[in-house]
Amino acid sequence: DSVILFSTSSSPQGSTSPSSSSYHSPPPSLSSHHHSRTSHKLTVRNLSYTIHLKGSIPDSFLHLAQKPKPVEVLKSVSFVARSSEIVAILGPSGTGKSSLLRIISGRVNDKDFDPCSISIDDHLMMRSPDQLRKICGFVAQEDNLLPLLTVRETLIFSAKFRLKEMSSKEKEERVESLMQELGLLHVADSFVGDEENRGISGGERKRVSIGVDMIHDPPILLLDEPTSGLDSSSALQVIELLASMAKARGRTVLLSIHQPSYRILRYISKFLLLSHGSVVHNGSLELLEENIQRLGFQIPTQLNALEFAMEIMPALEASTPKLTVVEDKDSYESYPRVWSDEECNRIQQRDYDDDDKRMGNFWFFSNLLEIMFLCSRFWKIIYRTKQLFLARTMQAIVGGLGLASVYVKVRKDEEGVAERLGLFAFSLSFLLSSTVEALPIYLQERRVLMKEASRGAYKISSYMIANTIVFMPFLFAVSILFAVPVYWIVGLNPSISAFAFFTFVVWLIILMASSLVLFLSAISPDFISGNSLICTVLGSFFLFSGYFIPKDNIPKYWLFMYYVSLYRYPLDTLLTNEYWSLRNECFSWRPGNMCILSGNDVLKSRGLEKDTRWINV
Repeated sequence: DSVILFSTSSSPQGSTSPSSSSYHSPPPSLSSHHHSRTSHKLTVRNLSYTIHLKGSIPDSFLHLAQKPKPVEVLKSVSFVARSSEIVAILGPSGTGKSSLLRIISGRVNDKDFDPCSISIDDHLMMRSPDQLRKICGFVAQEDNLLPLLTVRETLIFSAKFRLKEMSSKEKEERVESLMQELGLLHVADSFVGDEENRGISGGERKRVSIGVDMIHDPPILLLDEPTSGLDSSSALQVIELLASMAKARGRTVLLSIHQPSYRILRYISKFLLLSHGSVVHNGSLELLEENIQRLGFQIPTQLNALEFAMEIMPALEASTPKLTVVEDKDSYESYPRVWSDEECNRIQQRDYDDDDKRMGNFWFFSNLLEIMFLCSRFWKIIYRTKQLFLARTMQAIVGGLGLASVYVKVRKDEEGVAERLGLFAFSLSFLLSSTVEALPIYLQERRVLMKEASRGAYKISSYMIANTIVFMPFLFAVSILFAVPVYWIVGLNPSISAFAFFTFVVWLIILMASSLVLFLSAISPDFISGNSLICTVLGSFFLFSGYFIPKDNIPKYWLFMYYVSLYRYPLDTLLTNEYWSLRNECFSWRPGNMCILSGNDVLKSRGLEKDTRWINV
């Protein structure tokens, strides 16, 4: 998902609805919404995939003259899959099963995509992998779902994101019929759940994952190990479901699977056996048994043909050229004609030119709908995350009252000036570090975000805007709970306008801290590294805020940190807000009624000679 997300995020087609997709000379059936009623043929011919490894820094020093050798993941893979049948891709680990499914579903970079190797109904997928992503539904091995949504809500939101051309009633009807098809009506109002929150069973969760990627009714469904991690009964239920959908709706189903049980085998129409990226068998189970016997092997009674094939894989691989003549004729006779590279490039360029002319006029309206739907989903999740509500509220109340109790009625003298500066600096540190508890939530949502955005459900910008909109009122309430006790118990500037601005700045600080955590969760692989990164960033920003080291004393090569510090601007703003209206008030007297420290002097000591509050904001 990350490969597709970052390679297509700037593409205008990346988030269009499936119904708006088109490709080179499409048959009318694929352009309609009822493509499940017509038959389709997926053809893969001579598909190869090579990974070019990048050497690490130590390796580059040790082997200056040697470059890492490219790894051939797939080597000239060819097969045909038709409607109403299930094609199972099998083979030992590392043979390229998942890579094959990712390529067919369009989940590779444009530079790794061969437009002449994949066709649907003898029409080449010429435009880009984005075209395949809209035609093919892809169910990953991991169930990346939001645990605090119910099954019905999960599918409803998926319908809202991916079926934008439908009315609300049609979307609800689509979800209800899909839940009935998936056998999920009895758990429709149960939470999806995860390892921490109890929810539906593993088999039901897998069916929800299938439903999320089937909501737009794709003619071709690809599944990466849908039975992995399930018990034998749940695995059989999933395969039975896929078989019934393939026959009833005329879908083409491709799945990778490890050692299917005897009961599962009867639901699979064709088997594609891979070894070291090459096809060693393409056809029925009966044909595989014939090939094994032709090689002089006898299948033990306690094993099925597939299990035994795994044990004699080297022999099968060595004899593949001899056995291709007796493979299923249907698998090879119906390939489309071989396209030359010149023809591929010419048609591909023409399709890109056509795409530039087909820019949608509903971009703004579509974005607005996305943001509304995301806001609705965010609100449900936040409302149900009780621990986040409780933690933020208690932090604000306890932190505000605790700080106020330490700085009760600070005096208006030289010591009071130093105490106010310390209060502002500690308040900043407390508020910026109090949002770390949201990191696990963001890390959990990140997987779902990358999956949905890579499938074109919505834009990342819509996600960010909705996230900010939903959090703003809640964080504003938190800022009031913190600001009221601190401001009035400590005895800061008694002006109502100064208090309102103080509360506003506290709100902005919390918003900024949430944005920082969200940003760091996007670049952190897990909670431990994310937490360490947050502590490092906040510590360095605090050091260069001007509180510990004045700006003039910071070494020139570190001066940029003073300007990017998240502490500097709020700290200067709070000080200006406190003393700007008290510039002429004296805080320290020398004998003889001579003022030695006024509000203006406090501001000048920090280099604040102008009212820069709104510039800092």
